[in-house]
Amino acid sequence: MSELAILGGKKSRTEAYPEWPVWDERDVQAVTDVVRSGRWGGFPYPGPKTAELAKKFAELQGGGYAVPMINGTVTMEVALRAAGIGWGDEVIVPAYTFQATASAPMGAGAIPVIVDVDPNTYCLDAKAAAKAITSKTKAIIPVHLGSNMADMDAIMELAEKYNLIVIEDCAHAHGAKWRGQGAGTIGHFGSFSLQSSKTLTSGEGGILLCKSAEHAALAASVIDCGRPHALGGGGEDANGLSVQGGNFRLSELQAALALVGIERFPAQAKQREEMAAYMDEALSEIQGVRVLKHDERHTTRSFYRYIFAVDPSQFGVEHDVLCAALDAEGVDCWTGYEAMNNYELFQPQKSMMAVPNAFPEYFKFEEMKLPEATRACEHEAVWLDEAVFRAGQKGVDDAVAAIKKIQRNAEELNQAAEELRKKYGK
Repeated sequence: MSELAILGGKKSRTEAYPEWPVWDERDVQAVTDVVRSGRWGGFPYPGPKTAELAKKFAELQGGGYAVPMINGTVTMEVALRAAGIGWGDEVIVPAYTFQATASAPMGAGAIPVIVDVDPNTYCLDAKAAAKAITSKTKAIIPVHLGSNMADMDAIMELAEKYNLIVIEDCAHAHGAKWRGQGAGTIGHFGSFSLQSSKTLTSGEGGILLCKSAEHAALAASVIDCGRPHALGGGGEDANGLSVQGGNFRLSELQAALALVGIERFPAQAKQREEMAAYMDEALSEIQGVRVLKHDERHTTRSFYRYIFAVDPSQFGVEHDVLCAALDAEGVDCWTGYEAMNNYELFQPQKSMMAVPNAFPEYFKFEEMKLPEATRACEHEAVWLDEAVFRAGQKGVDDAVAAIKKIQRNAEELNQAAEELRKKYGK
């Protein structure tokens, strides 16, 4: 019998990793209190729990004016609209990210311009971004990906030189810091998701951090059906700022859950960071595995997912086969996102769900050259679930043991690779 679980052998880890989200009676009580209060919704905005969440989240990240809203996709669209960016403007986005980073500019009427990523971090490459700037470029959305942050020094230099708005996509970066400054407080805006898989969650939801009080008031107006809001938040104000808007308000029920999550967050984040450092050391000893570079300016790391890279020629198998085998060993993992130029959403010829005529004729996806993102997506990247790092040292040891076990049996695994791809849809 094979040693590998995917081929009929025994699993490396039989104990389940910790579930997410974590909850206890505090969550039940928080929601119960809101239900009993009779104030469930987000109108008038902000409700008491939403206002408290805005205050505590800004404190958690170390600054800014927080505007809670319905999800972490609309946050980026709202930021663009609050900054006056829309029809025909260009917004630079990285090629390796969830499609929301590019669909948000489209929602505002702008055109996402896709650039390659830094192979050391898989985050937006500032040099590639610089080459993509035109007279139509109005904003740049760097994504802090997995457990890394984009080079915010280089990005802010570009923004200052070309008068660009910077919207940090921090869906993966709750609690992260660059030179001691919180993610989302460095650019003009910071977009955060509270979706159920995120390290701070209310099931669904999002928070937009704004550097200026004026932008916060405009953002609050956008999400509150265009009603005017006072500078810096604090509720509806007939003398405040207003723009055309829709209803993207966060409910009081979601805000209550997020507030309890903030209480737990520091201890959870500390545990993930400590165990991820232990993982860095363990993986660095495996041939063909590359631990993504940790920039010393990234002073506090946050771990939505832990991403490492494999060189298939040295490790022995492609990343999709490795991920399927790891899953079978009891270690949840994923190959990560597609390269942005391959998303069907942006290509009408591939999908009825795509947005027709969203891009000028000179945007030809099939001709885009994004070698670093393509290499990561098609061959290298392995995304480990954050639960691995909440299972203590044994949780990491079991994952590392499974990776080594797969490498030992790479030849046997490669012989079965095509059948496994058919079976697991890889």
